[in-house]
Amino acid sequence: MVNLLVPGANALADGHPREAADAAAELASFSAPSVTANQAQLRRVWPQLTSVARRLADLDAIGVDVQVVGPMPMHRYWAEPSLAGKLATVINEAVAAHCAGGAGRLYGLGTLPLQHPGLAVRELERAVAGLGLKGVSVSTSVDGRELSDPAFEPVWEAAAGLGAVVFVHPWGCSLGGRLGAHFLGNTFGQPAETALALSHLIFAGVLDRHPGLRLLAAHGGGFLPTYAGRSDHAWSQRTDARGCASPPSSYLRRIWYDALVYTPRALRHLVEAAGADKVVLGTDYPFDMGVTDPVERAAAAGLPAADLTAILSGNAAALFGLSSSLTSHQVSGWAFASASVIDFAPPCEENPPSTGMSWPLR
Repeated sequence: MVNLLVPGANALADGHPREAADAAAELASFSAPSVTANQAQLRRVWPQLTSVARRLADLDAIGVDVQVVGPMPMHRYWAEPSLAGKLATVINEAVAAHCAGGAGRLYGLGTLPLQHPGLAVRELERAVAGLGLKGVSVSTSVDGRELSDPAFEPVWEAAAGLGAVVFVHPWGCSLGGRLGAHFLGNTFGQPAETALALSHLIFAGVLDRHPGLRLLAAHGGGFLPTYAGRSDHAWSQRTDARGCASPPSSYLRRIWYDALVYTPRALRHLVEAAGADKVVLGTDYPFDMGVTDPVERAAAAGLPAADLTAILSGNAAALFGLSSSLTSHQVSGWAFASASVIDFAPPCEENPPSTGMSWPLR
């Protein structure tokens, strides 16, 4: 997953007290060495985050034809309606413009002002029908509210109706300072947040009410696919855990997942839990939690040939509705060496900031 930093959006939010509070909270959630390392990394990868030409060259180097691009997950869910609408407009138009320069190889996801559901529905319709984006990225909670909050039902209904992908990726972790040391805010916190958000959506019955919703989970779904048996047990034993119609593990096969789980064994387990048709390749380009050998890692899992082909090409093409718009070469290889990448990409600023937020890049 690579991230698009949009200067226009940053300028709109600059000076808002909640923007400063977010920056302070982010810095507080990492140790000093992690803050330093994150800021150094951002400066180091800046060319890869700003240049379409560099991005396409790097995709060629790892055997990838097509990449899904979206904004860095700084959604600013605290923004009032006027500011929230401007932020979403600026960000989504920047994503669309960036992808338009990708020679048909880049497709976009946008952002939504979820804290204002009516506004979010209108922006979702504009982003998909007007700008041609393939869906949106959302965080794992919305200014203290879960994604399963009834207020968001119109958004999920609209997304299902439009066939829009909803990519769930956390911005920070609700466990806060406990994860400050040793980069645990990323290595543990990000997968934990992903698993928690998916659990809320499942247990609250959101997928029962919106069976056509196309959810894509970062981090291979976090810890949820590994330990869904505990969720099933609770569902079977306790009435207060039975907000969904079926055992929670059955919903794992209604969600899509990126395959960036690092080891062959973990990928095999994800496929066993979710199905080979629900896994798409991811790289986290160009950050240090990402990989530059996604095809080789997927192949190392020793999956049946048909499953591997689906993960490397067909699943992502189908999820994002790209089969009809790509050439036969690209569909059969969705990345030349059979890799389709669910990544997030480039900013437009000329120079990286020397100070500021210590972003949990993955």
